[in-house]
Parts: sequence; C-alpha cells; structure tokens
Amino acid sequence: MRRALELAALGIGRVSPNPMVGCVIVHEGKIIGEGYHQAYGGPHAEVHAVDAVADQRLLKEATAYVTLEPCAHWGKTPPCANLLVEKGLKKVVIAAVDSNPLVGGKGIAILRDAGIEVVTGLLEREARWQNRRFFTQIEKKRPYVILKWAQTQDGFVARKDFSSKWISGSLSRQLVHKWRTEEDSIFVGKNTALYDNPQLDARDWVGKNPLRIVLDSRLELPETLNLFDRSAPTLCFNSKKSHVEDNLELVEVEHEFTVAVLLKELQSRKIQSLIVEGGSHVLGQFISSGLWDEARVFTSQTKFGDGIPAPHLNQNPDETLTIGENLLNIYYHG
Repeated sequence: MRRALELAALGIGRVSPNPMVGCVIVHEGKIIGEGYHQAYGGPHAEVHAVDAVADQRLLKEATAYVTLEPCAHWGKTPPCANLLVEKGLKKVVIAAVDSNPLVGGKGIAILRDAGIEVVTGLLEREARWQNRRFFTQIEKKRPYVILKWAQTQDGFVARKDFSSKWISGSLSRQLVHKWRTEEDSIFVGKNTALYDNPQLDARDWVGKNPLRIVLDSRLELPETLNLFDRSAPTLCFNSKKSHVEDNLELVEVEHEFTVAVLLKELQSRKIQSLIVEGGSHVLGQFISSGLWDEARVFTSQTKFGDGIPAPHLNQNPDETLTIGENLLNIYYHG
C-alpha cells in the first residue's frame, strides 16, 4: 500500500478534479502489476495496473492494493470496480473509502457481491491526507485553501509603498512555482496585482499553470498587467459585468465580495484547490473567516524596519524547513 501511495503521488496537479490514486497488484508476495491515475480523463490506476500484468491468468489469484475505493460509476472512463470483478481478482485492499456520493461504498459493494474479499482502512490516514484536496471539496463543499506569503525577519510583507520584491530567495521562489503546478488555482487581490504585477505562472518549474484569479471590484486595473496577458486562463471578480474574451473571464459578483462567495464560485467550477498569494488584507480575510486549510510562510533575513505587517496565525508551526536562506513554516488549520 505504501508503494501504491508513492505511485498515486505522481498524479499531483494532473488529475483534478479526480483524486490521485495508485494501485499495486500482488501475486504470491510479488508485485506483478502497478499503475496510477496519470491524467484527468485518462485511464484510472486500476486499469494501468491490470494492463501491466504480463500473465493475465495470475489475476484470479492476486490481491490489488488501491489507495482509494474503486469507482462504481461511469464518468470519462468505465467503473474500475467492474474491471476488477471482470478480471476475477481474489482480494482487494483499500486504503480510504470514497466519500463522493457517486461512489460512497458502492464500489466495495460491487466487489463483495462478486465474491471478492475486501479489506478497508489500511493506511487510511495517509491516503486521506494525500487526497486532502479531493476530500475537502467533497466533504466541505469548497476548495482546499493554501495561504502563502513571504515576510521579513521583522514581520513585514511589504514596504509602506506596497513594494515587496524580493523578500524571499531564488530557491524559495522556485519552490513556489513547483507548488503552483500542483494546485488548480491561485488568487491575489487588487493591490498585489497592481504593485507587484505578478505573472502567477509556473515558469521556473515544469508543469501546468494554475487558473489565475484576481479581485478588481471596479475594473480599475490596467489591461497591461501580466495577469491579463492571456498566457493562462484568468478570472477577474468584479461588481461591474460578466464577460468572456479568449481565456480571460470577468465574473460579476452581485453582492458584497467575500471569501465565502469566491470559494462557492470555485466549487461550482470543480476547482479543487486554491493558493492565496494576496497581500495582508486578503490573507487576513481568509484567516478571520476560518476558511483556510494550510499556510506556508517564508521568513527571510531581510529587515524593512517599517511597512505593512504580515498576517498573524495564533498557533505554532506544524513543520519548519530551511529553504536556501529562508525559513519555511507550515501551519495546518484545524
């Protein structure tokens, strides 16, 4: 199962809104096939693992280890539970039961009804953590929210004139670009877009760019900003109008814009995760509303002496890492 989890992790950033899944097939103590869900819309982990078995006759005496309950519904691909029944596997060991109402025990029922022995809960905690984005969307009806900021040693995210480049070091910035390839979307407020003019892409890492999201209530940001260069899909939340042009979409919010409104809209679009890279005000809105799951905070050796204070989390970090010349503290909410 640990091998199956390793395989599943290879799908990060490529399978959303599906979960990451790994599958290992064992016959008489030897792995005879393995696979993982590689891309959204493509074959699931079980299909890859079954196809990798050279002697298909061995499947009838084999055990499949799967990180998530095999699907029982038709989506972009056929149900994996039916595939395992068709191949006549002897036993299926499942780490985590799928909490998606379309599946929710139905895959297990199909297997057991066919006479296949099913065991659940092996490394369940690790499997649920790996798919925390998927489970958050299903169970909390919102994307998994990651807050990210860089602060100086004396606790500021920007100078008084809002300038902040570059607080973090080059290695930290490259790590941030890696993170961007792993998440569905990224959000900044108006001031960050205006004063930092970020690209919010993953140019320093191999992978997809996230959906870029900016808040500009009165549509006052200049069209020359990097966010509007059409290089990646972009949403602009505002109170003026809704309009789509190329891969830039203006999204009118009829009522007062709140974090909850943003997350509801993203949930309706099946956006599974969101990185918030806004300034102190935007980050503070997520923190005060309690609508966040993880915070990744870089602290540099730089000092500003004065400026815009960094957000405050009323808890100790859960993890502390050294990234180049920066300290990275990671916090988990709840």
